[in-house]
Amino acid sequence: MARLLYVEASPRKGRSHSITVAEAFIEAYAAAHPGDTVDRLDLWNADLPRFDGAMLDAKYAILHGQAPSTAEQAAWGEVEAVAERFKSADKYLFSVPMWNFGLPYVVKHYIDIVTQPGLTFAFDPASGYSGLVSGPAVAIYASGGAYHAGSGAEAFDLQKPAFEGWLGFVGLTDVERLTVAPTLGAADDVTATVAAAVARARELAARF
Repeated sequence: MARLLYVEASPRKGRSHSITVAEAFIEAYAAAHPGDTVDRLDLWNADLPRFDGAMLDAKYAILHGQAPSTAEQAAWGEVEAVAERFKSADKYLFSVPMWNFGLPYVVKHYIDIVTQPGLTFAFDPASGYSGLVSGPAVAIYASGGAYHAGSGAEAFDLQKPAFEGWLGFVGLTDVERLTVAPTLGAADDVTATVAAAVARARELAARF
């Protein structure tokens, strides 16, 4: 029995194209894997701690091989709880809209909390950095414009390179990308774009 962690990053909910496709994936996944569980993490309603003060001091103490103080250890416990939920999953699903060519700030907040030494990555002077998280992942991206290769707007896409760069850093290198774009245009065209993405999501879910 596996646990699929679904990380949702849009506040638009029923109006979100990335969520629409993710929900189709989850429905098909549940049908194909009835013994598995889906852990939903809505970043807009999650009580994520601020990463500052004692938490930041604890991180640098760990990076420098020092023991965190009592206050720092208590603060670090909050980080460990968030990171443990993330790294203990067996499979991953992310729905990520594009904001101003990049990622919503709640995604960056989550990344800054879970990307920690000894929790999701390690460093060795001889071999460098290595990720400590494993498992297959599906990343669903939505954007108003089209930024695919040959579109002429590739340089503006700071969404996918940043997100997938982070996934690879923590160890998630087996990633299926599903793009829902463009979502700004004639209603019939957008409907067809979303329908095609939903169909692909269901196909991916059945074999994920």
